[in-house]
Amino acid sequence: MEPASLEKLSVLHHSADYIVVNKHWDIRIDSKMWYENLTVQHQLKHHFPHLADPGTYYGFRFCHQLDFSTSGALCVALNKAAAGSAYKCFKERLVTKAYLALLRRTVEEETMTLDFAIGKNTTEGKTHMMCIEGTEECENPKPCQTELKVLEYGTYDGEPVTKVLLQPLTGRTHQLRVHCRAIGHPIVGDYTYSLGQDNGPYRMMLHAHFLHIPLPKEPIQVTAPDPFLPQTDKQWAPERLVKTVQEALEDLLNLCAEESRPPADAPPPQEEEEKRRSVEETEEQRAQCQQWLSEWTLD
Repeated sequence: MEPASLEKLSVLHHSADYIVVNKHWDIRIDSKMWYENLTVQHQLKHHFPHLADPGTYYGFRFCHQLDFSTSGALCVALNKAAAGSAYKCFKERLVTKAYLALLRRTVEEETMTLDFAIGKNTTEGKTHMMCIEGTEECENPKPCQTELKVLEYGTYDGEPVTKVLLQPLTGRTHQLRVHCRAIGHPIVGDYTYSLGQDNGPYRMMLHAHFLHIPLPKEPIQVTAPDPFLPQTDKQWAPERLVKTVQEALEDLLNLCAEESRPPADAPPPQEEEEKRRSVEETEEQRAQCQQWLSEWTLD
């Protein structure tokens, strides 16, 4: 529950090409506002000034995003080549991410696939929000899926809640927050998607717990410690355990391993790689790649 500071930065992984930090729950990744000097960007410059790249706007290339009020594992590339390798993994949907969350009320189904297309909310006063397909003023909804597994039932500040593991299979803005709200179980402390009503908790209870990026030269697999424990937050009182976090992660990793295993009649890896390389990217795919690189390198 300690506030964020420049001095306090939890590093989960550090190599010549990448740093993975455990982002604080109340801090932005970066900001163009001159007065906002408490960001992950500034924390990195404070701790690792020699690693900042003057050729980029922010000094560091963030491989993905976490909301202001979401904590957990955040990967940072330390050079352009490393950023490109990470981008390729994200683009090809090879990255595995899992989040811990406390949801309002009792989630009856212990395993669920949340499948709601998400688009931008164009309603006046809500343009900073996303919405599900079929909602009035929902613009350009795109398919997205989230796997949900119940871990524990209990109470938060006396109200019934459910602790869950969430695995986003796609990467839409605010996906987990919108999906949980869509099934009637918003994330505890989500001020935005409760329309300002859930303002009691000190934070939004969403945490990027597990991150696996299967980089060819340097696979990254990290876990950011679980913050939703009774010894760290006395308002959270577990009552019935369904599955431990470790058991749920093992199930997830076993499933990922099965899905990535090539079929018996698959061509040899080298032949498959040559075939894949021979398929030229579309202009749209190339444009998306260039846009991503320009956003994070700005050179």
